[in-house]
Amino acid sequence: MKDSKADLILHPVRIRIIQTLAGKERLTAQQMSEALPDVPQASLYRHIKKLADAGFIIVVNQTPIRGTVEKTYALAENKEQITPEELRNMTKEQHMDYFLRFMAAVMGDFERYVSQKGFDFEKDGAGYRQVTLFLSDEEFMEFVQKMRNIIMEVLPNVPSKERRARTLTSILTSEVKRED
Repeated sequence: MKDSKADLILHPVRIRIIQTLAGKERLTAQQMSEALPDVPQASLYRHIKKLADAGFIIVVNQTPIRGTVEKTYALAENKEQITPEELRNMTKEQHMDYFLRFMAAVMGDFERYVSQKGFDFEKDGAGYRQVTLFLSDEEFMEFVQKMRNIIMEVLPNVPSKERRARTLTSILTSEVKRED
């Protein structure tokens, strides 16, 4: 049976590959391996191949190196997004399964953070919070657009001595309205 787009994206390693490529123009498998040092190389290559075969990532360059070919990858445009139609067609059980996988990936990120020596929530700007906002549909759409613009502004930043990776995870839910 063919994996759905959500099945392909919401695997703990594949979601990290997509996150690593997000905002970067292009990376080789070696560069991805350096960015994901806890992922075994064979596993990384297997997941890169699966994402490439499904068209989520594309080969943008091939360079011959010592008798082999080094491939450079990039995200396929908008391929990593689950469309509104795909979301509408999912059952409650599928949504819960995908959400659980997503949360497992988030928990893995958090576990890697707190497992490193000398982690410091205050110094690192790390944390977890939940806040309830009261917004009209218009205000909500404006809020989401502003957040999207802020994220898109900094997404192309590359690592440097002054910059390190920081993962922002968002989950939006809405109050359930009672039908009287």
